[in-house]
Amino acid sequence: MSIQLELQATIDDLVVKGKGILAADESDPTIAKRFKAINLESTEENRRAYRCLLLTTPGLGEFISGVILFEETLVQQTDGGKPLPQVAAEQGIVPGIKVDKGTLPLANAPGDLITQGLDGLAERLISYKAQGARFAKWREVYLISPRNPTQLGIDANAEVLARYAAICQSVGIVPIVEAEVLLDGDHSIERCFEVTEAVQQAVFRALNRHQVLLEYMLLKPSMVVPGADALQKVSTAEIAEKTLAQLRRCVPAAVPGINFLSGGQSPEEATVNLNAINALAGNAPWHMSFSYGRALQQPVLQTWQGKPENIKAAQDALYKRAKLNNAACYGNYSLELE
Repeated sequence: MSIQLELQATIDDLVVKGKGILAADESDPTIAKRFKAINLESTEENRRAYRCLLLTTPGLGEFISGVILFEETLVQQTDGGKPLPQVAAEQGIVPGIKVDKGTLPLANAPGDLITQGLDGLAERLISYKAQGARFAKWREVYLISPRNPTQLGIDANAEVLARYAAICQSVGIVPIVEAEVLLDGDHSIERCFEVTEAVQQAVFRALNRHQVLLEYMLLKPSMVVPGADALQKVSTAEIAEKTLAQLRRCVPAAVPGINFLSGGQSPEEATVNLNAINALAGNAPWHMSFSYGRALQQPVLQTWQGKPENIKAAQDALYKRAKLNNAACYGNYSLELE
């Protein structure tokens, strides 16, 4: 199969109306933090048991088309010895892999960060592909402050995202391009709009410069929202309106799917906002869905508590949240469904 046909097949399997992507790619420090909240130690066995719980949830493939895995999950197995990527694939869920190596401060741009991990990326991707991964994810983050992100920060991060995406496509892996404008801060929704627009314009200029084929990538953006500490609260309708206005200005119609990150929103907020966006979207050219981590998993962890007897209830909690976000993809969600 040619690389383009391979990329197209993965896009066809990922971009399905009403379905989203489960982000289960927490790094070791992040999963340790999540486990600590339920008084559970982050051992390899506990991580395996938890990710096994997620991927064996009955019927999850009805609402989830892809799952982003952490590197160690690619080689982990169920109690019965079945590789976890195979478990996902048998549910009709495409296995993917987080490939970035975390952030460092960007030199000469105080307050800005840059993500590392491009060295040896092609070789790693070929190895991940052999283990069942068909798409990848790379995240760049942008902090909003009176002086951040700087122009240097915006341009450097865009360049790294584009290089990553080009490498992915060269080996037949669909790239998810994640440009997260962080929720931290007291900035207004207008300031978030301005930063998000600048970030995404730079990202797409860089993608074009590196000849990334937009038809074979997905965008994972943050919604346009005020900072978590902002004094002025805004309506869901305004979040939807500003998010759509910004996307229409910046994202070419060739991009098949936009999968929003939840970025610190509560499970309910993330669903309500996704619903409002889709209810307002009209004939938007992209499939707009979700790629949530915490907003899908928080109720699961709280229910599970690391106890085998809670597995079924925890899986029911995951199935329910996935189903509610499926409704939000159609603009059909309401609080009564909770």
